Amino acid sequence: MPFKKDHVVTFHYSVSDSDGKLIDSSYEQEPLSFLSGHGQIIPKLEETLSHMLVNAKKQITLPPADAYGEYKEKHVQTISRKELPADLDIKAGSELWLKTDKNEIPCFVRSIDEDSVTLDFNHPLAGKTLKFEVELLDVRPATDEELSHGHSHGPGGHHH
Repeated sequence: MPFKKDHVVTFHYSVSDSDGKLIDSSYEQEPLSFLSGHGQIIPKLEETLSHMLVNAKKQITLPPADAYGEYKEKHVQTISRKELPADLDIKAGSELWLKTDKNEIPCFVRSIDEDSVTLDFNHPLAGKTLKFEVELLDVRPATDEELSHGHSHGPGGHHH
């Protein structure tokens, strides 16, 4: 039976690109835990986990639309170098967090020259088909404290 909203789900994962190149893995560290039904992981990945039994392993391939979206050229913008702080040490590939009136938005420096900086606001994995291997380790109801904080806590109630 699929788990419902407001459960703490703990799992190990590895994710590779369509060429089989490893992008990330939790197997050499702590497993990942999330609060179900709160949009904390890719929806299709959460859906897959919700239909698994504890200790089960599964492989899932997600096209860009079900992972981090299609790569969109309109999310690439070139701005004047003067719009960034003069003392900001950036180079191609650097991650920046740009402040707006409401929040901070991550982007990556695609290229830089004397007068301009090209910023890419796409997620680094946008446009990529991703292959996940997941192992469901635990599912339990979230505590009231976890629900009020909006995320799972580690063993003994500590934050991850």
